[in-house]
Amino acid sequence: MRKKSAYEDLQNSIRRLKTPSIEVWKNQYPDKVYLIRLDVPEFTCICPKTGLPDFAFITIEYSPQKYCIELKSFKMYTIFYRNLGIFHEHLINRMVEDFVGACRPRWVKITGEFNPRGGIKTTVTREYGKQVVR
Repeated sequence: MRKKSAYEDLQNSIRRLKTPSIEVWKNQYPDKVYLIRLDVPEFTCICPKTGLPDFAFITIEYSPQKYCIELKSFKMYTIFYRNLGIFHEHLINRMVEDFVGACRPRWVKITGEFNPRGGIKTTVTREYGKQVVR
């Protein structure tokens, strides 16, 4: 019988996980359609199966409406995951939900490019809304 990691049970309640709030500031150009790109080149979390660190390059592209993301709080949000065991797919889905909940953008796409684990590189992408800029 395989021994479960301490993080595996967390996957069943990932949608109820309490994450840090992402602060926003009021966009002075809500009538303009434009694109903001945030890169997080040194993102880390924990593999829920092995307990070993996972490394990723996270890219967020979004078109704001009324609010923009405040970067310091977003940095603190990403650091929250540093010691959390989470599947790549769960991470990106959760990030999109938290991001949309914070700023209600016209459109957002979050991509996580995870370093190879066991010889396999994983890339997970999720979009919300209708893409309005390219």
